[in-house]
Amino acid sequence: MLRLEDITIGELGATNLTVAAGECIGLHGTSGSGKTRLLRAIADLEAHGGQAYADGAAQNEVKAHEWRRRVMLLPSESQWWQDRVGQHFDNKTVAFDKLGFEDDVVNWQISRCSSGEKQRLAILRLLSHQPRVLLLDEPSANLDETNTERVEVLIKQYLEQFHAAAIWVSHDLRQLERVASRQFQIIDDQVSQIA
Repeated sequence: MLRLEDITIGELGATNLTVAAGECIGLHGTSGSGKTRLLRAIADLEAHGGQAYADGAAQNEVKAHEWRRRVMLLPSESQWWQDRVGQHFDNKTVAFDKLGFEDDVVNWQISRCSSGEKQRLAILRLLSHQPRVLLLDEPSANLDETNTERVEVLIKQYLEQFHAAAIWVSHDLRQLERVASRQFQIIDDQVSQIA
């Protein structure tokens, strides 16, 4: 479970919400409204006001690196620091096929991957760490319809299997209707639930 108490960052007013274990909530808003900064605050990657809790543990009572393993951010643009795909995975039993890859993808050079392939691999990398909370910033923005569906199914299965919580940011309201039990929007510097 994820609980936010009076989280503030930048111009964004105090945000209070709870995401239950196994639940995904959707978040949208105009570009520059603060969606990404809110996710970064929850992940403890930017200074902010208020407090976040994951499974009852307060963010400020957990070492930063431990918090970021429990509460993981998938940025809209994935980052890669080694030459080959396999060098980014500690867990060698990753189900690459769930997002349309053969097992030999571990031998691929990162430089030969498209932006969509990198994004799918970043999702698999994130899930391989088995976080308790997923902060998903436009996870399927670079993907075609088939791979978008694969991502939606995989994340739903992950949330059910591990009783994890998720916040899914998207500009695609139809997607949020598919993946989220509740939807929120940022408007006038406030996070508000959509009825």
